[in-house]
Amino acid sequence: MKILTVIGARPQFIKAATVSRVIATMDNVTEVIVHTGQHFDANMSDVFFEQMGIPKPDYNLEIASLSHGAMTGRQLEAIEKVLLIEKPDWVIVYGDTNSTLAGALAASKLHIKVAHVEAGLRSFNMRMPEEQNRIVTDRISTMLFCPTQTALENLNNEGYANLNIKTVVSGDVMYDAALFYKQFATKPKQLCNLDLSDGFILSTIHRAENTDDAARLSELVDALNELHKSKPVIMPLHPRTKNKLSELGLLLNIHLIDPVGYLEMVYLLEHCTFVASDSGGVQKEAYFFSKQCLILRDETEWVELVQCGSNKIVGANKKTILDEASKLSNNQLFNEDFYGDGNSALRIVNNLINFSS
Repeated sequence: MKILTVIGARPQFIKAATVSRVIATMDNVTEVIVHTGQHFDANMSDVFFEQMGIPKPDYNLEIASLSHGAMTGRQLEAIEKVLLIEKPDWVIVYGDTNSTLAGALAASKLHIKVAHVEAGLRSFNMRMPEEQNRIVTDRISTMLFCPTQTALENLNNEGYANLNIKTVVSGDVMYDAALFYKQFATKPKQLCNLDLSDGFILSTIHRAENTDDAARLSELVDALNELHKSKPVIMPLHPRTKNKLSELGLLLNIHLIDPVGYLEMVYLLEHCTFVASDSGGVQKEAYFFSKQCLILRDETEWVELVQCGSNKIVGANKKTILDEASKLSNNQLFNEDFYGDGNSALRIVNNLINFSS
């Protein structure tokens, strides 16, 4: 069996690493990796392949820095050419990026089976490009791997139980990665001269809804600057956010560092006091490492973390952020098994092998 994996963004490298590691143990399964190039610089891409032992991509399409339509269209065209050459049995796509949608569309139109890992997530905000991507990808897939029971319920509510699409609660491959790679966690070299013994706040901002809205970004900057006065705030600075801060003349008076690899991010998650982020992956990883998270968005796909009290939706309102930060408690429990048992990748590969249409 030949599996073709389409990846393009940092979180997808992490997710794919867990599945690639399982595929490598299978005698009769081969993998072809296609990197669309959506995240293209060394800090945002190359370091993940090096640190996580992911096989180097067989194809690097180098498609990036374009509008949503142009990027998706060019990726679709390029992936189709690869599929016609490789003729895989399955195409695996991850998450909700333009690369996800392009890979699924290209395969579906060529009648190649599509497996969507991290299916069924919903923010119920159709203004988000990610929401559009995940909904379309789910609908044209052959098999949907849901990370949580909530994700499966979302699909059932949309009528997927009546469609010829197989749904599986696989657990979360990001949890697999956290369990496996935390033994290799590394302190970022950029912080080696900084005393973090009294704890720190880990923050990330990258979503267009925050970076492209001057009012929201200004509120977030003010809130983080205020938090930094009482406890250090460390932010691996996303290129998009860096450009927008410069463009708007906003100054973050916190510890800004270059984007870090996954092993450095694991270190930061393990050692921080709490997290403030608009990243879907980071808000979930905070839970993996028993840390509370302030969600810098107006909604979240990971509703179970809000319901259990570990995460708080605070939007981009300075007062709300500061108020909720002051209420965070060390008494929060992290004992709910929302994301599986750490064997999600194995479950996914076995389902692909044993699939019968």
